[in-house]
Amino acid sequence: MFIRSLLSPERDARLFEIASYAVLKAHFSTKIIFIGRTRDTIEEEALKLFKTGRTNANDGGIDFVTRPLGKFFQVTETLDSKKYFLDIDKIERYPISFVIKTTLEIDEIRSRLEDGAKEQYGVQAIIRRYMAAIEEIFNIPRLLAILDNLARQRRIAEVLDEIIRWSNVEFDIGNNSN
Repeated sequence: MFIRSLLSPERDARLFEIASYAVLKAHFSTKIIFIGRTRDTIEEEALKLFKTGRTNANDGGIDFVTRPLGKFFQVTETLDSKKYFLDIDKIERYPISFVIKTTLEIDEIRSRLEDGAKEQYGVQAIIRRYMAAIEEIFNIPRLLAILDNLARQRRIAEVLDEIIRWSNVEFDIGNNSN
């Protein structure tokens, strides 16, 4: 399947970011939360995932954000813990989820990041704060599992439409100004 090929370690980082966004946008659109100012005004609301700009932008470590939760996502292809902690620092240790272009297991990723934190900081309280700021990790196997679930729900066209939309933006397709 074409979309699966975009979610591979060998794929260009921009295409991986676009494909992961499309998959996660469709995934989160079915997640419902209850929100309201008072108990009497609580209403159901579907989560919406938004891109914060173009890929590889200097955006302070935020690639996607959910509304209304304000959950932040950063897409990366590195396992250099210094980069993760820099992203976490940029947003003042607000919890952030990482979408990582790797097939490593999520437990292994967390372990490597924690080892990097131990090497870099050495103080357990600081290490705990950084690790607590890593809210969720999406690796390639997890994205593929979500994609498979979307396929079972017959929602691949939705994902593909989003990939086409953002690819057109990213690669200036259809833009006649040279």
